[in-house]
Amino acid sequence: MLLEWIGERLARYLAKPNPGEGSMATLPPEVLAATLRKGDILLVEGTSRFGTAIKYLTQSTWSHAALYIGDSLGAPNFGDEPLVLIEADVLEGVRAVPLSLYADDHTRICRPVGISEAEINRLIGYAISQLGGKYDLKNIIDLLRYLVPTPPVPSRWRRQLLFIGSGDPTRAICSSLIAQAFAHIHYPILPERLLTRSEEPDCPRCYRQYFRIRHHSLYAPRDFDLSPYFQVVKPVLERGFDPHLIQWHEEPVALLPPPAPQPSQPTARRRHWLRRWFVRRST
Repeated sequence: MLLEWIGERLARYLAKPNPGEGSMATLPPEVLAATLRKGDILLVEGTSRFGTAIKYLTQSTWSHAALYIGDSLGAPNFGDEPLVLIEADVLEGVRAVPLSLYADDHTRICRPVGISEAEINRLIGYAISQLGGKYDLKNIIDLLRYLVPTPPVPSRWRRQLLFIGSGDPTRAICSSLIAQAFAHIHYPILPERLLTRSEEPDCPRCYRQYFRIRHHSLYAPRDFDLSPYFQVVKPVLERGFDPHLIQWHEEPVALLPPPAPQPSQPTARRRHWLRRWFVRRST
């Protein structure tokens, strides 16, 4: 109980926004909603302490991934927003959330190619079956690594640092849920390529190529962006972009003068004591 209590408090601290991080939405929410299709992956540039560490360790813009399921959960209750995304959250477990949760964040759509509607339904069905699953936060070692958002680790070892250990906090952060869902329908993300010597007698030097699905715990959000099997969808271009229709502001913009540098607190205190010293000498 004590370890779980400490793990929960630590996870809550890491889930808070990082004061030094800022993000800006590059798309209006209605444009993003109109472009998404069932089975799409929404990558998010998070600003939490978790997100800062993941972006640094994976050398990527993306720190979070969610699966778009559309209306698969049915119509929402009156006054509620539709729950159209399924994601893994280290605190709340596997949950369904509305698209407005990431309306203020920089996002990217990654779309699987060449799968049928039946396969998409199986993909979404697997993700829905995982709803409500909780993560064990007693593995504090998995959480402690994120207290240092930019650890002094060589770049070639940063990704390995993300996957040290096998606790639930790691699986919640590293897009394992979505990787498991795509493995369920045998869709590749970044599979391992294996070469084996052909057994055909007419071609003793020939090789056959096979692919093997990597373990779901080894995936990070950026892998969906890097995968050659997912199409990066840009909503503005999908809707028909014409650069000639942009109205540019031709008038020169008046720049405000830079603010005058403020004296530091020690300098101001030093001036205060010098002023008092001169007053005493004059009297």
